[in-house]
Amino acid sequence: MKNPNHKNQVRIIGGTHRSRIITFNDADSLRPTADFVREKLFNWLGQDLYGKNVLDLFSGSGIMAFESASRNAKYIIAVENNKQTAEKIKQNKKLLKIDNIEIKNTNAFDFLRTSPDQFDIVFIDPPYQWQEWQTLWQFLPNILKTNAEIYIEYAQKIELPPFLSERKKGKCGISHFVLAEYIVD
Repeated sequence: MKNPNHKNQVRIIGGTHRSRIITFNDADSLRPTADFVREKLFNWLGQDLYGKNVLDLFSGSGIMAFESASRNAKYIIAVENNKQTAEKIKQNKKLLKIDNIEIKNTNAFDFLRTSPDQFDIVFIDPPYQWQEWQTLWQFLPNILKTNAEIYIEYAQKIELPPFLSERKKGKCGISHFVLAEYIVD
């Protein structure tokens, strides 16, 4: 469902690209994370992501990838399965002259199964109706560094797997969100 308030644009709220606007195409279930939520999240993570490898798994507008680049993340992968949406992320990347974001136009599970990379921070914000959490939990540890931080946004209550320890949580409208840490036994 389209949010009439966002007008297919969202602004970067912090870092070197603060106040820059990115635009995005209409797509089913594409709803960028609200400014308020991103502000809270990056306060939790710390404003500077220097040296961090970041994964934006259900990228949508790409705002989490752009926020991370604006905050000095070392390397960012944005995974988006919708071809037109992925192309728009590429256009915004070029417009903003950001070199450290790689856009992968693929399914999240295909990416998780085949990626040789490991990440310090992972953003997981699938469409609200998405229900494949158990499958996601099977593949997620493959790409996580020890003590990785995982941000998860969801509409209906989910149960975190034993390898994720909840650090912080919040709610904004119908969105629930949690910041968890990857715990290795």
